[in-house]
Amino acid sequence: MASMSFALNRFSGLSSKTTLSADFDPSSRRSFLPPTRVGLKISSAAESEPDLSVTVNGLKMPNPFVIGSGPPGTNYTVMKRAFDEGWGAVIAKTVSLDADKVINVTPRYARLRTGSNGSAKTDVIGWQNIELISDRPLETMLKEFERLKKEYPDRILIASIMEEYNKTAWEELIDRVEQTGVDALEINFSCPHGMPERRMGAAVGQDCVLLDEVCGWINAKATVPVWAKMTPNITDITEPARVSLKSGCEGISAINTIMSVMGIDMKTLRPEPCVEGYSTPGGYSYKAVRPIALAKVMNIAKMMKSEFSEDHSLSGIGGVETGYDAAEFILLGSNTVQVCTGVMMHGYGHVKTLCAELQDFMKQHNFSTIEEFRGHSLQYFTTHTDLVKRQKEAVEQRKAEKRGLKSDKDWTGDGFVKETESMVSN
Repeated sequence: MASMSFALNRFSGLSSKTTLSADFDPSSRRSFLPPTRVGLKISSAAESEPDLSVTVNGLKMPNPFVIGSGPPGTNYTVMKRAFDEGWGAVIAKTVSLDADKVINVTPRYARLRTGSNGSAKTDVIGWQNIELISDRPLETMLKEFERLKKEYPDRILIASIMEEYNKTAWEELIDRVEQTGVDALEINFSCPHGMPERRMGAAVGQDCVLLDEVCGWINAKATVPVWAKMTPNITDITEPARVSLKSGCEGISAINTIMSVMGIDMKTLRPEPCVEGYSTPGGYSYKAVRPIALAKVMNIAKMMKSEFSEDHSLSGIGGVETGYDAAEFILLGSNTVQVCTGVMMHGYGHVKTLCAELQDFMKQHNFSTIEEFRGHSLQYFTTHTDLVKRQKEAVEQRKAEKRGLKSDKDWTGDGFVKETESMVSN
């Protein structure tokens, strides 16, 4: 999916990226091939294990499962564990030039459970965090990036970066991060809390004019693929996604967490998570947000399909806990699927379960590669007006069929009784 111009640029050491074309030829879209089956037995085309490998913006991954930026990518030890367990790629926790301004508090997480507030503990369905970006010195993180790339040269390491509204700062950060050998950059335009007064995170992602300018700085400097991470805390998520791609980004990541208040403790009457009796709104994640994430991803994917070439990529995020969850995002056009809270709940070894479940889904439908079904379900989304029209036509068709035969020539011997019944009025 990577363009030839970008591939040449990346490996020739040029100082800037080649902007990818937004021209789109509808005829270039792959056609969906239905599963081939012989009776109840899957045909020989799917007898081997489905191939989970993907190539995204020239980056080859053994599977589409990516560690999302956050605690699971906060230092060398945990990122190494992710590679050892088999994750397709790792996105490190977001870094900036000055870590001294980042001060986290504890506790900084809160859980949402099924059942009413104050009831007995039940299953966790939602997770809130008020955590900031990395509080570790940039120099330390850069050394760990470099070490990881030396030890895992064939694995994909992506740096998540975020800076203030300052062109020089962005250029310095990009230069220093790229020198470590990371394979791509994910730009955090979406953190819903922490330092909005510095024009960081969602403060940029929610302002398309500001976003366009900052993306211009970034893409003029970066020589590796750039993914723009979108905030869901906006009316129309396709607007910042479109601006990011037009400004030169190769990919979109969506969604980051949803601004939320997790709840109030029914005994203390204090909000959660509670720090010295007080709290602040934070980012909501985990499986309860998946329907919202799927809708946002669907909207972005439809926009990308109609306005941009397939050189551009989409990384789906939001409540992925199973391989079947991941299949939903891929069916809606995602090239890769990020998992963050799921790792915090189940550990790094969970990737094996995710891969097995995704392969199980692919076997059920006789898909041998990810590309065979990526984006397939987009065709089934339409407008409410169109749904009304389709249902009206279907009802009229069923009524016509119920009225029975239209001509004496349509009678058959085998179906004579049913054909008679179809024309009885009572």
